[in-house]
Amino acid sequence: MPYHERPTPVAGAVLWRRSVGAAPELTRILPDGCLDLLWDGRRLFVAGPDTAARRHQSEAGASYVGLRFSGGTGPALLGVPADEVRDQTPNLEELWPSRQARLLAERVAENPEAALEAWAIECAGCSEVDPLGPQVLGLAAAGTPIAVMAERLGLSPRHLYRRCLPLFGYGPRRLARVLRLGRAVGEVRMGLPLAQVAAGCGYVDQAHLSREMRALAKTTPGGLLRELAS
Repeated sequence: MPYHERPTPVAGAVLWRRSVGAAPELTRILPDGCLDLLWDGRRLFVAGPDTAARRHQSEAGASYVGLRFSGGTGPALLGVPADEVRDQTPNLEELWPSRQARLLAERVAENPEAALEAWAIECAGCSEVDPLGPQVLGLAAAGTPIAVMAERLGLSPRHLYRRCLPLFGYGPRRLARVLRLGRAVGEVRMGLPLAQVAAGCGYVDQAHLSREMRALAKTTPGGLLRELAS
C-alpha cells in the first residue's frame, strides 16, 4: 500500500506510513489542522500545521512513517507550541536538546512504527493535553460560528483565538475553514458533483467552494480532480 494509517492508544494520535514508487513524486499536502512527527529514513522532523497547501518532492523509493496529532495532542507531547512551527518542517534536534532528539531518532531508526507509537504512549502518560483542544476541534468540525463557539466555551472571541494558537497554529476561524475543505476534498474524491459538495459542506455556492480551494488548496476543483485521476 502506498499509504496506510491506523489509530494508536493515544487519543488524538494516528500512526501512518507512506511509500513512494519507482519514480519521484511531487505531491500536494493539504492543510489539516494537525502537527506531525515524521521519520524519512534519515532524519526525525516535525511538520507544523500548514495554513495552506504546499508541494513536496519525494525521491523514488522513499518511505515515511509518522505520527499525526490533532486537537492539541502534538504540542502537549512534543512540548512545542503549534504556532512556533506553523508552515515549517524543522528537525527535532532544533526543538529539543540535541541528546534527547538523537536518542529518540536512534530508537526510531531501528523500528520506526513501533518506536514512534511507544514514544507517544510513554509521553501521553506524563503530558497534559489542554482539554480546550478537542472541544474546539469538535465545534470547528461542526461548522459552529466563532461567536457561538466562544460563548459555549466561556471565552471571548479574542481569548479563544489566543488559546487556539499554541494548540492548532492558527485561530478557530481558519481551523474551521481547513476542516471544511477536508470534508469537501473527501467528497470530491468520491466523485460527487461540485454543486452538491458545496451545498453539503456548508459553502454558499460552488463559486465559494472554488475560492476557498484556491486559497487553501492552492488549486481549482478541476485541477484537484486531474491530480486525483493521475
